[in-house]
Amino acid sequence: MPKSWSQMVADAKAQIENLSVEQVADEIEGGDVVIVDLREADELAQTGKIPGAIHIPRGTLELKADPTSPGHRQELDPAKRIILHCAAGGRSALAVLTLKELGYENVAHLESGFGGWQQSGHPVEGV
Repeated sequence: MPKSWSQMVADAKAQIENLSVEQVADEIEGGDVVIVDLREADELAQTGKIPGAIHIPRGTLELKADPTSPGHRQELDPAKRIILHCAAGGRSALAVLTLKELGYENVAHLESGFGGWQQSGHPVEGV
């Protein structure tokens, strides 16, 4: 039986590290973490982004994360701590599984997404 998108997200969240806004803020404060914003460019233009986050749209993640790809982004290192986020936590949950398939072991996502980050009053840049 085919799964729905929401079931796929729920299944992914059961297999990955889900972080709260405060946990992500603590990791950023501690340093040595790469925050990846998976939203589309128009979403960033409308709302800004977490300070210091790099932008890699979800549709290009595999190309940018694969160290053997000519499109690889150097910031994405399988040995580093990587935290992904999207708008509400669905795309990023699925993307964590993708990075794990590419050999990333220390990867998590912001469960409430950028929306949760904004609602909590944490800083945003580029608005």
